[in-house]
Amino acid sequence: EISKKTATRAETQELKAGLSGDLVRTNKDMDEDQKYLDETRALCTTKTADFESRQKLRGEELEAIAEAIEILSSSEVAGTGEKHLPSLLQSKKRAALAQLRSRSPLQDRISAMLSERAHRLNSKLLSLVSQRVSSDTFDKVKKMIRDLISKLMEEATSETEHKGWCDTELATNKLTRESKTEDVSKLQAEVEDLTNTISDLTQDIADLSSGVQELTAAMAQATSERASSKEINEETIKEAKAAQAAISQATSILKDFYAKSAEATAFEQQTPAEDAPETFTKPYKGMLPENGNVVDFLEVIFSDFARLESDTSTAEAMEVEAFKKFMFESEKDKALKENEIEHKQASRTNKETSLHEAKSELKATQEQLDKAMAYYEKLKPTCVDSGITYEERVKQREEEIQSLQEALQILTGTDVDLS
Repeated sequence: EISKKTATRAETQELKAGLSGDLVRTNKDMDEDQKYLDETRALCTTKTADFESRQKLRGEELEAIAEAIEILSSSEVAGTGEKHLPSLLQSKKRAALAQLRSRSPLQDRISAMLSERAHRLNSKLLSLVSQRVSSDTFDKVKKMIRDLISKLMEEATSETEHKGWCDTELATNKLTRESKTEDVSKLQAEVEDLTNTISDLTQDIADLSSGVQELTAAMAQATSERASSKEINEETIKEAKAAQAAISQATSILKDFYAKSAEATAFEQQTPAEDAPETFTKPYKGMLPENGNVVDFLEVIFSDFARLESDTSTAEAMEVEAFKKFMFESEKDKALKENEIEHKQASRTNKETSLHEAKSELKATQEQLDKAMAYYEKLKPTCVDSGITYEERVKQREEEIQSLQEALQILTGTDVDLS
């Protein structure tokens, strides 16, 4: 029994040590994950803000360029130039200004080409450029197109970096969500199993405790009945012995009397007159029946009391033996039940400790999963749900750049050097 308890205690201590180590490692992992999550969120916020700022700046820049072109094309600038600049310029410059103000078929060709591409690609940028090409000078148009090409390339580079960052964040977040979801499922199953095990142990302990109480009551009742039966049996034996002694004494007295009476003789003659009645002719032997006497009867009663004593003594011995056997088995059963109760109580305590730790770990893991889900929702607007796919945006931008390059080639008549 002691070795069994020692082994159980060793197992409990080993389990406790293992669980404590797991708890320390889990808390360390949780702190590292939380630190990584905080850094990732900060980086995501910075990247998102920078990307949104770039997008906003690009839109505002295009609007500003369009507004500036519109202002420069207005009558206030163009009309004033026509009115005052010729008087301030030499004849050669007047000719150049007239040439710049003139609208050539080449610009119309470029404008039509860009308009067609804008309609096909559904590109607001190309549509805006096509409008400005037909109204601005060659130099302005070439500069505008070069600036737009450079801007689109910078935007492509920026979006490529953002796409790489998004891919990394989404992949990491997916792994985190899947891992934490699996951990939550395992911990929920563990909590459920531990809860059921604790419930079963509690019921087992209650049943065993009820069995111990029943055994205690049964042993108490058996002890009381044994004491009562012993008292009755001892009294019966005592009375039977006393009765046998009394009968033995009475039998002895009667035997002595009848032994003396056997020696007595009867009168053979009568001394009175011959007419007197007839008297004793045989010796007097007492009041004896033909087939027995009082002594025989007393001996029968004596044997009955002797049998009563013997039977009662035998019954007492058998009851004592049965009582000892019942008490031994009951004490053994009670000890086994009490030992099992102690073992199950220790096991329940360990399970309750494990349940508390599992619930704490489940809560922490669920919080980590919730944060990962929330971060995924935050990534969606810029990395997932942006209207069109990254590949579509890249393709459209490439076609916009190609269209602008073709327009620039038409304007310059040479290949475009973008270095």
